[in-house]
Amino acid sequence: MARVFWCILIRDLTLAMRRRTDVLTTLFFFVIVVSLFPLGVGTERKILEILGPGVVWVAALLASMLALERLFAADYEDGTLEQMLLTAQPLSLLVLAKISAHWILTGLPLVLIAPLVGMQYHLTGTAIWVMMLALLLGTPILSLIGAIGAALTLGLRGGGILLSLLILPLYIPVLVYGAGAVEVSRIDLMDVQPYLMLLGAFFLIALILAPLASSAALRISLE
Repeated sequence: MARVFWCILIRDLTLAMRRRTDVLTTLFFFVIVVSLFPLGVGTERKILEILGPGVVWVAALLASMLALERLFAADYEDGTLEQMLLTAQPLSLLVLAKISAHWILTGLPLVLIAPLVGMQYHLTGTAIWVMMLALLLGTPILSLIGAIGAALTLGLRGGGILLSLLILPLYIPVLVYGAGAVEVSRIDLMDVQPYLMLLGAFFLIALILAPLASSAALRISLE
């Protein structure tokens, strides 16, 4: 099973590297949104420190959604997804590999670029590290939850709009606790632990349930 997981993961990463524009679009969108926001609200240091965590998380959420519609679409169009359903391996394992590839391509770059974004909003070193940790816990949740919506809307006309309506309400707790962790870290580092623990709990729950739900949704979509 581990061999199949790595095979699917490497396959998706290889295919994504052949379409670098799709990968870079997510990163550029995140950078542009975060960079343009200070131009609209001004360069006041205190204002940017207050608004920074929320802006970063909203931008990360929207950037993660850009590639969700294509998560299963290519495999659906060329028939690969139907072959995956016929394999002896659990479909949830194959779905988890595809979700992992999605996070590596869309979520991990956001975590790595977070220090530059934090300096732009005059965040302290502690707040930047908390933001990176919160993004490291939160962005996989976005990919896992988004995969359920992508599977449910697979093959539908106007699926992108429906996908947004389905998953945005489910993203709200991640957004609240992720931005809240960074905001609280500016006041007292000890108060950050509950936020991070809740994000960790969300991640574990999503890691267990999301692949199963996505697999069931894919079977429904392909029937």
